[in-house]
Amino acid sequence: MGSTASGASLILEASGRRYPLVEGQSWAIGRGDGCVVVLDSRSVSRLHALIQRKDAGGFSVVDLGSRNGSFLNGRRVSLPVALRDQDRLVFGDQKLLFRNSAGSVSTAATETNPRNMPTTALHSHALVTIVVVDIRDFTPLARTVSEALLSQTIGTWFLRVGQIAQRLGSWGQKYIGDAVMAVWVHDNLSQLSGDLVRALRAVSEIDSATGELNHTLPLPGPLRIGAGMNTGPAIVGGAEYTALGDTVNAAFRLEAATKQLGFGVALGERTFQELALPLASPFTRREVTLKGYDAPSIAWAISFEGLHEFLRLRTLPAPPG
Repeated sequence: MGSTASGASLILEASGRRYPLVEGQSWAIGRGDGCVVVLDSRSVSRLHALIQRKDAGGFSVVDLGSRNGSFLNGRRVSLPVALRDQDRLVFGDQKLLFRNSAGSVSTAATETNPRNMPTTALHSHALVTIVVVDIRDFTPLARTVSEALLSQTIGTWFLRVGQIAQRLGSWGQKYIGDAVMAVWVHDNLSQLSGDLVRALRAVSEIDSATGELNHTLPLPGPLRIGAGMNTGPAIVGGAEYTALGDTVNAAFRLEAATKQLGFGVALGERTFQELALPLASPFTRREVTLKGYDAPSIAWAISFEGLHEFLRLRTLPAPPG
C-alpha cells in the first residue's frame, strides 16, 4: 500500500498545483476549507467529491451529491469508479489530472466483475430491492463540527457503506448528500429470499460501521442512521446505474418514516412477504402515511438491535453464481 500511495496525486490543470494522496484512506474535494483538495470556484460544492483508497491499493472517485457533478474522462460519476494513471477529472469548472506511478491495482478486478460494470441499456420492470440509508440529524451536525471533521466523517461513512453493500451483492450504489441508495437486482427469483437476507445484513453491518465511527472520530454526539427497504419493479441500468420508479420513491419514503415509527428500519409490504418469515417474526406491522401517497401504506418495522439478533439466528445464503 505504501508504494501505491507514494506515487498518487491530483494535479490542477490551471496552475499545476499538486495534491498528494498520501496520508489516510480518503481525501475530500471541494470549496470548503476542511477539504484536502480545496478548489476555489463557486461552481464547486463545499463538499463536492471524494477520492478513496481501496483495500487492494487502488483508488476510486465518487461524487458526494454535488450541484454540478463530477466527471471522469467526460463521463459523469454517480458511484465509486476506479481511477487509472492519467485519468482526467472535472469538478464544476475545475480540471485535474490523476497520477499514480504505481498504477491502479484494482482496475482489472473491477472490469472483470460484470455486476459492477456500467451498462448503457435500460431494463424495464426488473425486480429489485432498494435500500436507502440516511444519516439522521446531519444538518445540525454540519453546523456544529469543523469542515475537516465533517469531510472525514461523511467520507469514511460513504467508504464503509459502499464496501459493505458491494460485498453483499448490491448491483450499484448512489450517494445523495448524506444518504446512500443501494440496489439489489433479482435476476433469479429462486434466490430472492437470499438476496433480501443479504440486503438486510448489509443494513445491519452499516449500522455497526456507523457505531464504530462514534468511537474513532471526535463527534459531539452519536451518529445514527435510518434505513428503508422496498421490493418491486423498477427501471434499472444505464451508465450511471439508474434506478427509477415507484419502488425507488417508496424506499426513500420508508426511510423517512422510520422517525415517526420510532424504529431504525422499515420494510415495504412486498419485501416482508418475500422473506417468508414465520408468524412469530420480530418485525412490527404498522400503518404509515408516506409523503406523496394518498392512501396509507403497510410498513414492517424493526429496531437495529432486533435486526442484529434476527440475523444472528439466520444462516447467510451462498451468493449467486
